[in-house]
Amino acid sequence: MIDLEAVVALRAVATGGSVAAAADALGFTPSAVSQQIKRLERGTRVALLERAGRGVVLTDAGRHLVTSSATVLADLERLEADLHLAGGPRAEAPARPVTGEVRIGAFSTAVRGILTDVLPRLRAEHPALRVPLRESEPWETVALVASGQRDLGIVHRWGGVALAMPEHLVATPLFTDVADVILPAHHPLATHAELTPTDLADEEWIATFDSTICRQWLRRLFDGVANAPRIVHESMEFENHVHLVQAGLGIALVPRMGRPPLPDGLVAVPTAQPASTRDIAAVHRRSQNDSPALQTVLDALVAQTAGRVA
Repeated sequence: MIDLEAVVALRAVATGGSVAAAADALGFTPSAVSQQIKRLERGTRVALLERAGRGVVLTDAGRHLVTSSATVLADLERLEADLHLAGGPRAEAPARPVTGEVRIGAFSTAVRGILTDVLPRLRAEHPALRVPLRESEPWETVALVASGQRDLGIVHRWGGVALAMPEHLVATPLFTDVADVILPAHHPLATHAELTPTDLADEEWIATFDSTICRQWLRRLFDGVANAPRIVHESMEFENHVHLVQAGLGIALVPRMGRPPLPDGLVAVPTAQPASTRDIAAVHRRSQNDSPALQTVLDALVAQTAGRVA
């Protein structure tokens, strides 16, 4: 009999690219992940991983198992959801507390701007429901949810920057966030009601790393404007961007969600032509549509963001 937990571990290696990344995603030690996969190899009598330099790669058999197991794991998730529904309360019976685990992946400003309110409320209302959180960029979050390493993700999509979504995932729109240009109050552009890319073409910028969706959007903002944006400092934390602007080291494009009140001496001005907006959504696997635990968390996210204006 194939060990399904070990299959999940192998899928995590395939997604993360290494045993260490799989261990981090699953909350295990690298040794524990290695032992699970070795046990799976003994049970199947087939090599699933092979050495490649200082790391490992999946063998053809390992890749086949990862691909073929997707349907089985999805069926098991649907079966678990059906069991919860079958054991649910009758109309005249008191509602049962929600139990189980919903593993969340979310980007940093969603952690600050949404989950710090939602998670304490869920813990108070459903003490038997576990909702472990892992911070991750949207691309990584989609991959983690798609591969079964996370159950629900919060992602964002800036303007025309694509975010590929596998067909077996469902996206629930939450709300639209807005980003503003943060400048010193004495800056010549600080009194503008809005700023266009042409206005900002000669500025020095503080930005997130090149691999992030936020950085891609900043580049997209200046499509058609030569030699812009000129990035002089990079940081993954928008709070650091604000402090670097305060120190006079450049300007930054910072989302409103999760942004604390600006320090004295700084102003926030929105962009126009185009506006800098990002759509926030929750994603989960279609096979979990009937999971009471997942639906409880998703409902809490929708309620928290309903009618929200950034």
